[in-house]
Amino acid sequence: MCGIVGAIAARDVSSILIDGLHRLEYRGYDSTGIALLDEDGELQLRRAVGKVVRLEERLRAAPCHGPIGIAHSRWATHGGVTEANAHPHVSGGRIALIHNGIIENYVELRSELQAKGYHFASETDTEVIAHLIHELVKQGNDLTTAVRQAVRRLTGAYAIVVFDAQEPDRICVARIASPLVIGLGKDGENFVASDVQALLTETRRFQFLEEGDVAEIRRDAITIWDQSDAEVSRPVHESSLSADAVERGEYAHYMLKEIYEQPRALADTLSERLLGDHVLEAVLGPAAGRILPLVQNVHIVACGTSFHAGLVARYYLEQGARIPCSVEVASEYRYRDPVVTPGTLFLAISQSGETADTLAALREARRLGYVGTCAICNVAESSLVREADMALMTRAGPEVGVASTKAFTTQLAALGMLGLAIAQRRGFDRRTIALYARQMAQVPTLVEHTLKLDPQIRQWATRFADKQHALFLGRGPSYPVALEGALKLKEISYIHAEAYPAGELKHGPLALVDAEMPVIAVAPNNALLEKLKSNLQEVRARGGQLFVFADPNAGIEPADGIDVMTMPDHIEALQAPLVYTVPLQLLAYHVAVLRGTDVDQPRNLAKSVTVE
Repeated sequence: MCGIVGAIAARDVSSILIDGLHRLEYRGYDSTGIALLDEDGELQLRRAVGKVVRLEERLRAAPCHGPIGIAHSRWATHGGVTEANAHPHVSGGRIALIHNGIIENYVELRSELQAKGYHFASETDTEVIAHLIHELVKQGNDLTTAVRQAVRRLTGAYAIVVFDAQEPDRICVARIASPLVIGLGKDGENFVASDVQALLTETRRFQFLEEGDVAEIRRDAITIWDQSDAEVSRPVHESSLSADAVERGEYAHYMLKEIYEQPRALADTLSERLLGDHVLEAVLGPAAGRILPLVQNVHIVACGTSFHAGLVARYYLEQGARIPCSVEVASEYRYRDPVVTPGTLFLAISQSGETADTLAALREARRLGYVGTCAICNVAESSLVREADMALMTRAGPEVGVASTKAFTTQLAALGMLGLAIAQRRGFDRRTIALYARQMAQVPTLVEHTLKLDPQIRQWATRFADKQHALFLGRGPSYPVALEGALKLKEISYIHAEAYPAGELKHGPLALVDAEMPVIAVAPNNALLEKLKSNLQEVRARGGQLFVFADPNAGIEPADGIDVMTMPDHIEALQAPLVYTVPLQLLAYHVAVLRGTDVDQPRNLAKSVTVE
């Protein structure tokens, strides 16, 4: 979602801010802006609708430079996509502010400030904060005090970065339920951002602000207060990411690069966790030894692609570990007052670890009597990981494309290992555990072989490019894989795509089948294969065109109305969801390229959804 960058130094920071915005483009946005305090002490504001390049055009036409500044990329929530609604927002010609999140009581605050004579130039909730802080500095408070007082008035989620043209020695920041990180520079300069990736060219040393923190950032000092107003210190973390970790390299798009990174990402995720015949449960953290023996049920909560990973995990846990499992969309979980059975583990899945609904669900779970909480996540410093009792990191590395690829498959790998860890604790036969561990260890190689189908998949894509609808089918654990395939196609190609369990065809979806709706099926060689083949005949009988990703021993042959792509041999049930996901990702990618859409930044979507 929205991106934040700020800097205070003894040099011009404009290029640092723009570079930071470029590095946050993967998050999704619709407008940008920058505010700088120039060498004459004048506040300079530039904003633009569209990509960062539009803001750069503005800066070339009207340059501005200075040693203190803030920059923002906005994803519209309150108010349309207009320059007036873009951040930063300015109050009284001196307060410049950027904000991620949503202020729930902004209408009340807006009315109060309008009564005091403030004029609102935008439709946003953010402008309320700028005027509120200005009102407080007008009363004689310094900026830091004003920010600390202002945040007590705010209800909702926010990451705020603000400076005052009349106090050019500091930037002030605050956060509730929205990520914010301080970057520690050298030689009298410091930085702030919503994501470490924005600052990797400037520093590798970071302090992660915690819930409710307010901080004053000067060139040579940082002071932090917690939610109770006590001065605190936050540990300094050395990031292992490199500045070029998010570069595209030889690939046309980040998404394609990330699809091809999956063998390595999967190998990294499994490395040092699978030891021959078992899973090291210690990788879940020190609480694992206490919590895992108590687990009798698992309740998975997630959003979007992570929800699909949870649906696959239900099969891993119920069929593999013989333990009941329920899976729920996080935004629904929050509002239905769930009943928690004794011995239930709460499992939250999120690529970023900052997904607002999933975080709120984790916080709600704390009071409901779960035996413990666990996070599957790709970002070690995220709120989700810090707040869960246990965590298993996916090691996918940076994922820039909005449509998740390697984050999804590494989540499946992590969930498979969690299932094995629970099975171990439940006393399963060691030979069975060892068999499953060996199968999981083979997945990176199987994915590498599957990527060799790319040229054939590119040919298939030419037959989808002019379609408006598509149907995906799967049975058992292949049904969530079909859901994920449909999501990828609709996300980046804008083709309307749906997925169904193949057995549901005759209960309604068959009415949609005709020669203009391609039907994509996932057909591993498992116990449900014969059932699936019968369902595919139902499609053929109605004149539908089938595209089947099939096991070489599935007995599905190309014919009139049916195209078959043969998958690698010897894909076991545990491996199939990870391996069969890959060709669906490639199909969506190539169709999107042919249709000329913005593959890495599809319209209306954001990478990290940090608002409800």
